[in-house]
Amino acid sequence: MTISLSYEGIALILFGSMALLMLTGQRVFGAIGFVGAVSAVCLWGQGGQEMAFNASITLMNWFPMITLPLFVFMGYMLSESGIADDLYRMFHVWMGPLPGGLAVGTVVLMVAISAMNGLSVAGMAIGASIALPEMLKRGYDKRMVTGVIQAGSSLGIMMPPSVVMVLYGMIARVPVNQLWMAGVGPALMFAVILIGYILIRCKINPALGRPLSLEERNSISKKEKLRLLRAGLLPLVIIFSVTVLFFKGVTSLVESSAVGALVSMVAALVKKRLTRKVLKITLLQTLSVSCMFMWVMLAALCFSSVFDGLGAVHAIKNLFLGEWGLGPWGILIVMQLSFIVMGMFLDDTAMLVIVAPLYIPLIRSLGFDLVWYGVLYTVTCQIAYMTPPFGYNLFLMKAMAPKELTLGDIYASIIPFAIIMVLGLALVMIFPKIAMFLPQMIY
Repeated sequence: MTISLSYEGIALILFGSMALLMLTGQRVFGAIGFVGAVSAVCLWGQGGQEMAFNASITLMNWFPMITLPLFVFMGYMLSESGIADDLYRMFHVWMGPLPGGLAVGTVVLMVAISAMNGLSVAGMAIGASIALPEMLKRGYDKRMVTGVIQAGSSLGIMMPPSVVMVLYGMIARVPVNQLWMAGVGPALMFAVILIGYILIRCKINPALGRPLSLEERNSISKKEKLRLLRAGLLPLVIIFSVTVLFFKGVTSLVESSAVGALVSMVAALVKKRLTRKVLKITLLQTLSVSCMFMWVMLAALCFSSVFDGLGAVHAIKNLFLGEWGLGPWGILIVMQLSFIVMGMFLDDTAMLVIVAPLYIPLIRSLGFDLVWYGVLYTVTCQIAYMTPPFGYNLFLMKAMAPKELTLGDIYASIIPFAIIMVLGLALVMIFPKIAMFLPQMIY
């Protein structure tokens, strides 16, 4: 007996199979790659066997992928050698006198640390292990500071060298340097909004985050303040030198990542912190993160090939435009809402892999800028990182926070910051120039 299925039906079976495999606890790349490879063989027979192989060749031929391990190495080297710790101590001393000053310094720290390796994990780790105990010790409200660390660390995926944007750039076939530049404006906007929120809240209710006492401030000499300023500026100088060399055209993207990795090692060596243990941990973490992303990209490309062959993009477009009667902006809003819903259960890479074969060609056909849409996707990832029940940052915080912080506290802490992120997403959608000003000016 022959069973006939429409393209839409086949697409639903693929998504359903992938969801079931993920529910079994399988790794994301295993579930996606398996469904992609098996469905290719079932749909096209012997010819479909080449899809997974072609996906691997496409990935290996994409030169910017070399930047991934180098940027990740740079970030972990700065984190594991303790150079990033100096940055927080600088903020602790210089911003402590403000109401909620330590929380304000933590936001800036989260952006800087996460921007060192393009991931939010490093910022979260340093924030939870260094900043959180300091703020709790000084009587800061536990829910506010927990939300600050989670929201602040998520901003790092918008700053160069954002790994999330590198992956999006590869799948969407848009220049990574333009994506990085487009992310700077929204990231700074979010940071300013978060800082403003903290200052206003602590001004209204000083008990949430009292400034450092006069006694504490007087106990730190001017000489010590200047020493901390010099030590804290080092990681910022490293980030600045790498990005400036790239955007000035002195180095290519790959060369910039190599410079960053080398300079971070030299900095650790000069500070006499380049130990065998630090190097071993850094290399292992770099290998782990890089391999994970490579496997996910292989699975994504294989899965995308199947969808391209099915013509599922046209089916989704007909559904949105024809049956639902949505306009281009209506479709865009539905897409972002679907990202937020998926973000409650999946991480950013899994979301991109699952919907990219459908959304990116559709966005292109509707006439929207793919660089601008990359920023919208990244902002939505920030929201997804923080939204219950399975937000990535929620569980990272629970794993690293003191026992006094319950999962209920962590969930409650994120509500005002998630609202801020949604409002910021709306601003970037309504005013595209927030994201596109720098790319258009430079390129």
